[in-house]
Amino acid sequence: MTDPLTALQEDFKLFLQALWTQLELPSPTRAQYAIADYLQNGPKRLQIQAFRGVGKSWITGAFVLWTLFNDPERKIMIISASKERADNMSIFLQKLIIETPWLAHLRPKADDSRWSRISFDVNCSPHQAPSVKSVGITGQLTGSRADLMILDDIEVPGNSMTELMREKLLQLCTEAESILTPKSDSRIMYLGTPQTTFTVYRKLAERNYRPFVWPSRYPRKAKLSQYEGLLAPQIQADLDTGALEWDPTDDRFDNDDLIEREASMGRSNFMLQFQLDTSLSDAEKFPLKMADLIVTAVNPTEAPESIVWCSDPSNVIKDLPTVGLPGDYFYSPMQLQGEWSPYTETICSVDPSGRGSDETTAAYLSQKNGFLYLHEMRAYRDGYSDNTLLDILKGCEKYNVSTLLIESNFGDGIVAELFKKHIQVTKQNIFIEETRANVRKEDRIIDSLEPVLNQHRLVLNRSVVEWDYASNKNEAPELRLLYMLFYQMSRMCREKGAVKHDDRLDALAQGVQYFTESLSISAERQIAQRKLDDWNSMMEDMLDNPQSSANHLVFAMNKDQRDKARGLEDGKSHPTWV
Repeated sequence: MTDPLTALQEDFKLFLQALWTQLELPSPTRAQYAIADYLQNGPKRLQIQAFRGVGKSWITGAFVLWTLFNDPERKIMIISASKERADNMSIFLQKLIIETPWLAHLRPKADDSRWSRISFDVNCSPHQAPSVKSVGITGQLTGSRADLMILDDIEVPGNSMTELMREKLLQLCTEAESILTPKSDSRIMYLGTPQTTFTVYRKLAERNYRPFVWPSRYPRKAKLSQYEGLLAPQIQADLDTGALEWDPTDDRFDNDDLIEREASMGRSNFMLQFQLDTSLSDAEKFPLKMADLIVTAVNPTEAPESIVWCSDPSNVIKDLPTVGLPGDYFYSPMQLQGEWSPYTETICSVDPSGRGSDETTAAYLSQKNGFLYLHEMRAYRDGYSDNTLLDILKGCEKYNVSTLLIESNFGDGIVAELFKKHIQVTKQNIFIEETRANVRKEDRIIDSLEPVLNQHRLVLNRSVVEWDYASNKNEAPELRLLYMLFYQMSRMCREKGAVKHDDRLDALAQGVQYFTESLSISAERQIAQRKLDDWNSMMEDMLDNPQSSANHLVFAMNKDQRDKARGLEDGKSHPTWV
């Protein structure tokens, strides 16, 4: 009969379960056990791609301890995107060694042993290299040696958004390879989640780092080829035995949780970080769809409580010009729900530019109950001339704009100062807010617009579509397209320079980003609250004066009308008021 310690040495899954029990954590999930099995039995060079939040970093940390548990003489290096993250892993391992009884033999005995967050020794023979060393991917790698190298989440948005960044990251990965000791049992492991469709993990797969891919949902049959046969064996076995496509693959996240995450992240980000799909089709490569918009006549001062979108063919708008991708159409709303009332807030989002081929653009946006309404868009080629700024302010007066949102990257705030001078002259009560972009434009635009479009929360005035198509009539046809808002929207992707002219789209995205927090408001919840308030008001009216209340019901008065009749606004009762 195998004794417990021997069993723990032979099977990393048992070791992981025992360690999770020591930490008073729930038993490992199926996905976590599968990752553990691949770490133990996988090839010399491997990578693990698993959905965000599955716990792959902590599982790999446990694997480090298991490796030392079997052979304290092993030398291990942990590399992360940042030094801080690598150090956190090192601290976590030290804590486990100290607090876990059956790891007590790993505690260093010599007084001169290294024991810091940068590097530490276990109970082993004296050696120049520490037992465990943590370092950031951009830190000092040369001069070190390791039998096991773990590169944990080295790809993050801050180091992978441009082609130059990714080339630099791959070069650092090449340097890491030279640190590995030339032993038969030496291993190098990458674990992480793709951040872009051009992820370095695809390049590493081409360099013989065998991926193990565990998505959050079982892939749809039409998408299986995108994984190039790299799905985890357990996932593939499930599909072969009848697992339903798009069902959750692990109980870490249920179906409702994944739906919420896709809605908040946007479809393309979800496909990357939860489905690990880095080979996006054209439809996914261009995530901003005309079909996700709601197009109707937008009132300049008020809106219904909710608008229902529907992709029924009967809702396709056939009399509006479309410049999107083939098969992408505008849709009218299926239903307008609730009472009409004024917008919560209206802003003007301005993307300034100098004279030349770029446009200074202004988007007039209102918000109510989590829905955004685009009233109008204006574009100018004369930079930020007085005429342009004054015309934008005329639009602000037309829509009762309260906030003027201006991108300050251009001109270093000079446009905002010019607006302030004109506002003093026109005596408008408008607050000026400057915003500075520090994220690559393509990513910023998509991250702002995609979640809103996916949830069908952006309502467009029909006149915007008509104006957009008719604009720049003097340009050559192929150039006219480049300036159109909906051409820019449909062709926007995460590639650098995806759209030559993006001024109109940028102004819209900037305004939408401003309202992001407001979009969390549930229109349904607002309607329910209004009905409750209306009911309570009616009950109070009945208790105060049953006769007047009966008259109010006969005249079908709403809450505001009843309040006026009861004198709640001016303190005077108006029992005969109609």
